[in-house]
Amino acid sequence: MLEPAYQADVVVVGAGVAGLAAAHRLISAGVTTVVLEAAPYVGGRMSTEKVDGFRLDRIGQFLSTSYPELRLTPGLDALLLRPFAPGVLLHSDGRHHHAGTPAPGGSAWGALHAVRALASAPRQGTVRREPLWGGPATRGRASSPWGGRTLRDRSAPTLRARPDSSWGGPTLKERAADTRATAVPRPRSGAPLGGPVDQARLGTALTRLANTPVERLLARPESAAGQALAARGVPARTIDGFLRPLLAALLCDPELTTSSRCADLALRAFAGGRLCLPEGGAEMLPEVLAAALPPGTVHTGVRATAVATTSVTTAEHGEIRCRAVLVATDARAAAELLPGLRVPDFHPVTVVHHTTDDPPATGAALLLDSDRGGPVAHTAIVSEVDPSRAPAGRALVSSTVLGPPPPDVETAVRTHLSRLYGTSTARWETLAVHHTPAAVPVMRPPHDLRRPVRLLAGLYVCGDHRDTSTVQGALHSGHRASTAILKDLGAATPMHRADPLPTARAA
Repeated sequence: MLEPAYQADVVVVGAGVAGLAAAHRLISAGVTTVVLEAAPYVGGRMSTEKVDGFRLDRIGQFLSTSYPELRLTPGLDALLLRPFAPGVLLHSDGRHHHAGTPAPGGSAWGALHAVRALASAPRQGTVRREPLWGGPATRGRASSPWGGRTLRDRSAPTLRARPDSSWGGPTLKERAADTRATAVPRPRSGAPLGGPVDQARLGTALTRLANTPVERLLARPESAAGQALAARGVPARTIDGFLRPLLAALLCDPELTTSSRCADLALRAFAGGRLCLPEGGAEMLPEVLAAALPPGTVHTGVRATAVATTSVTTAEHGEIRCRAVLVATDARAAAELLPGLRVPDFHPVTVVHHTTDDPPATGAALLLDSDRGGPVAHTAIVSEVDPSRAPAGRALVSSTVLGPPPPDVETAVRTHLSRLYGTSTARWETLAVHHTPAAVPVMRPPHDLRRPVRLLAGLYVCGDHRDTSTVQGALHSGHRASTAILKDLGAATPMHRADPLPTARAA
């Protein structure tokens, strides 16, 4: 029997969000596409376990309402997003502090709030404002790329600016004999963000960041996130009290070794939108994408063993011929099919799920540990964010441990949660402990956020390891890969009608 020249125009190997997003764009352009997935379900690491009416995410990555690809990707119209309470809740010195609360305009901190805080702060001399968050320094005057504020009293030439140990701005001293030195009051020690001037400057920086074009962020000099923040003049208190725990939640990197460009993008997304979760669990995003594809497009339980520019060899169906192949698996599986492909390191993530009938009164807030006083980096009562994740009358508390977990992780987490929430956790029931050693690709500098998706004509690769290690990065890499495939195939070329896969081989 003669076999057709090919069974489809494009075969996508891997039914994660990157491969499914690429398949949508290809099919929308008239390219017949088949998606093969080795697992019995779609989604890859974005999976959700069902236990007694609870929906438990294995990794628990956050989405943001400001992610462009959530709006641009075909097939996501049916996805419902459940936002956290505005901003985040910081635990420091036994107290909770709200931070990053959006203003009515939609940014993480309103410029009006920043202006009011600055206006109420003690001032001396003349204040010259400079661009915040990496803005240029002013020649000939003391300035900070982060705070960018230069103080000069033109009526008193004997005044000089001296950096203060707090982030409340420079302290001016009158060195004339007839003038007493006056210092800016230091912020209260218990506040992780410092005093009103500290908070105003941080708020203005985040507001500016939310409105900075992505191209400008990617053009900035690159270093490790922690080094870049310190070099911009951000005080250690603000880094450790707010930015470190926030970036740990967004990028799974509490040590701030991530590329400063990737950190800027993550903070930009936080500043411009709301953190949120897919209603029904993380698996809903890939399932919504898969359900919106034409019937027969996605085939689960099919393992690819080899790829070429015109074919994919599978363990179950033999060779499937095509005109192009897109490898959309995780980095390690992709390297097995594409020898020589770079495999990054990974951040391990452990998620511990508890349930209780008497939840703490933190509501739908994301709670971060500024003190780093235990294994939990962040925690939330996710049933307050998305009620569909727990049965009626029960609360679901999901907590994330970053890095290698302690030996008795469940006991250590339970003890730490008692301090974070300020309540006893002795009666909380443990539902599951999910440990994923290769959860999130590491993005140390130098990190190419636009790694090539076209290896050669007919062979392509996508995934969060080709972009940023976020859902936005995975979706965007699928977007780039589908664009490259369509360009190579040519819009004027007649596309083939997809044929059924060959009959599965007997076991």
